[in-house]
Amino acid sequence: MGERITLTTVDGEPVSAYHAPPGDARRGGLVILHAIWGVTPHIRALSDSLADQGYEVIAPSLLDAAGAPFPTADLDPPNLDARMTLGLASGWGAAALPRVQAAIDALAEKGEKVFAMGFCFGGTTAWLASARCTGLTAVSCFYGGDIASYVDEQPKVPTILHFGRTDQMIPLADVEKISAAHPDLPVWLYDAGHAFVAPNGYHADSASLAMLRTLQLFQRSGGGRGEA
Repeated sequence: MGERITLTTVDGEPVSAYHAPPGDARRGGLVILHAIWGVTPHIRALSDSLADQGYEVIAPSLLDAAGAPFPTADLDPPNLDARMTLGLASGWGAAALPRVQAAIDALAEKGEKVFAMGFCFGGTTAWLASARCTGLTAVSCFYGGDIASYVDEQPKVPTILHFGRTDQMIPLADVEKISAAHPDLPVWLYDAGHAFVAPNGYHADSASLAMLRTLQLFQRSGGGRGEA
């Protein structure tokens, strides 16, 4: 099981985060970027699961003030408008990049490669991090709804993207726009809707395949087993 920690951005802002230390031979560091709901039980459980596979995981809180409690549920529909307002104010992740960088830097201190994955709001943030942050080795973006708005960004590291073919929140035209702008990047389509890795939209086959492709990318990029 992981624990709550506090990071500090380069500007001195405190950032709450969930930290899960590796439970097996080390594969490197991994930053997990949450969906609009925050560092939910699902994100914490995913962090623990990947830590069991050898990653040292940090999931920073991208939208909430330091000290705010982590959510106790994966969904909080009555607060959706408020969460979306926070996402919009952040530029759908752009303003959260100092927090992402703080997590990267904390893991890079171990002298290992650092990877990132993000979901929905965090998927767009991961896309921006691939282009704007330093210290990453590879990035996997899951159903980032505003990647199309940042289609001119140029990832500096190997990056893959995952979308659901029946996602009602992300038009296929947006996926095609991204593919056309970045023909060298793998853009995978799955027979699933939005949030197919999360409990609210879970699609087992799609989630398993997308995660397999993600971990293969990390392994090819240097995330092999090392000393425990």
